Amino acid sequence: MTAARAPRLYSSAVLALATGLAAYPLDDSLTLRSEARSRTCGSEVVIGLEVMPSGKIARVGLQVRACAIGQASAALLAQAASGRPADDVTQTLAALEAWLDGAGDLPDWPDLALLAPARDHPARHGALLLPWKAASKALSSGAAAG
Repeated sequence: MTAARAPRLYSSAVLALATGLAAYPLDDSLTLRSEARSRTCGSEVVIGLEVMPSGKIARVGLQVRACAIGQASAALLAQAASGRPADDVTQTLAALEAWLDGAGDLPDWPDLALLAPARDHPARHGALLLPWKAASKALSSGAAAG
């Protein structure tokens, strides 16, 4: 009998997500902006967002310098953010933090389960959270300005 293998951290699906960031270029028309840096791993995310008057996200642009987990997390955020209420991003961030701390379930965000193996790698938690923190910061700056 063979032992069950743990899911691979850098699966082919995670690596494919990381390459998909080119579809979300950062440009000057995205006025809600923020950046986040991880002190532990050196990852960096710059995000730009456009939010409709209804409070839903219209567009996302990213510049990401991170490991494949950080890149994949940013891609998952960007792929599903358009058309969603801005609050979904901040709620997902809070749920991700709780889940990584072992205090909750994986948030309901499309394909986020692809990053589930990162939970067992605390050194990757910061990179996974970075795009969500940058987006939440950008959205809160827009709410304060609006």
